[in-house]
Amino acid sequence: MNEKIVVGLDIGTTKICAMVGRINEYGKLEILGVGRANSDGVKEGIVSNIHKTTDSIAQAIEEAENASGIKIGIVNVGIAGKHIKSFRHRGSITRNSDNDEITLEDLNRLNNDMYRIVTEPGTEIIHVMPQHYIVDYEEHIKDPVGMAGVKLEADFHIITAQTNAIKNIKRAVERAGLKIDNLILEPLASSLAVLSEEEKEAGIALVDIGGGTTDIAIFYDGIIRHTAVIPFGGDIVTSDIKHGCQVLDNQAELLKTRFGNSLSDEATDNEVISIPGIRGRTPKEISIKNLSRIIEARMEEIIDLVHSEITRSGYTNRLAGGIVITGGGAQLLNLQPFFEFKTGLDTRIGYPNEHLGKNKDEMVKYPMYATTVGLVLAGFKTIDEREENYLKNAHQAYAPAHAGKQPQAKQQSKGDFFSNIVRKTKELLIDDFDERNY
Repeated sequence: MNEKIVVGLDIGTTKICAMVGRINEYGKLEILGVGRANSDGVKEGIVSNIHKTTDSIAQAIEEAENASGIKIGIVNVGIAGKHIKSFRHRGSITRNSDNDEITLEDLNRLNNDMYRIVTEPGTEIIHVMPQHYIVDYEEHIKDPVGMAGVKLEADFHIITAQTNAIKNIKRAVERAGLKIDNLILEPLASSLAVLSEEEKEAGIALVDIGGGTTDIAIFYDGIIRHTAVIPFGGDIVTSDIKHGCQVLDNQAELLKTRFGNSLSDEATDNEVISIPGIRGRTPKEISIKNLSRIIEARMEEIIDLVHSEITRSGYTNRLAGGIVITGGGAQLLNLQPFFEFKTGLDTRIGYPNEHLGKNKDEMVKYPMYATTVGLVLAGFKTIDEREENYLKNAHQAYAPAHAGKQPQAKQQSKGDFFSNIVRKTKELLIDDFDERNY
């Protein structure tokens, strides 16, 4: 039996994590091994030092291989960062006859044409997402497959990223001896791990607080509607603590994770922490109250920016599911009630355990591993689609109607991963990824 194994690789600002998984007999994701390494060559989601990033990737992969007993060669990698932008574009094709039904191949042809359009210098297209379709001037069609028509149009949201940022990710991964199977937008990967289909249907905002950035993805009616990237994350909170308390980087990080509180009113007034002095100097005493005030000020800024994006999306009053916060930054004490107080929306912490089965490493159930778990799940969705397309192609190639003809391979859409996310639109994803510069 050839067991399917998928590896997710999250190249984050704070950590690099490799995760090996398989689907067990109950349809749940079983994590076979996890590898972690400090991320020294990544800043705000962008690879700034290829050599350091390569070393960290190799370290994480080696640890994952030792834990799982599996040799890793192909990975699914996430991409994020403030360099990602978007714009709208309308495309169209003219079909041969209006007597024939519009097929998935027609949609793929139209979608793939979008990858040929000209973008800003120094950028390239990473995803093409249809908003809605137009058949012979009849607008707002979600699924035109099966309809009759000559002219097929669609409004698209085109997602681009800096060419150098993509190249640096690929170089770092390839120099570590690996190949990239999929390059996946990280907020979408996280949503696979922490959101249910019911939440996406009802309307929900996913807020993934990473080390360098905070990613936002808004779902409504089962479809992703709005996405944004805020160039602030957990690292800037650590930096504030470092300067505000005049401590070292590692001390600031420990203060944040062990004693940090998002609400200063909930912190004890008279409690202090003693920090060892440098080279025999007098220990420094840090007030828990003052530490919480530093954290609260920065988190309030981040929450205000998140709330602003939700408001700008136009879906504030449609989010019956409220907000789900995940990522390493979601583990700050009292962050959930702080979000509820500032936004007025119900909030919960997103743990990536809904699709997980029994695992050796219980740490994978923490919010900081939501993206990595999602990357593994996305890899399995891609495999399922490839098998489905293969069977469909084989069936049509050898059907009696094609007797005597040479089998022809169908053109596969470049949007394979996204076409699996929303089943209700028959492998089409409608997105509303609005561009914003900070």
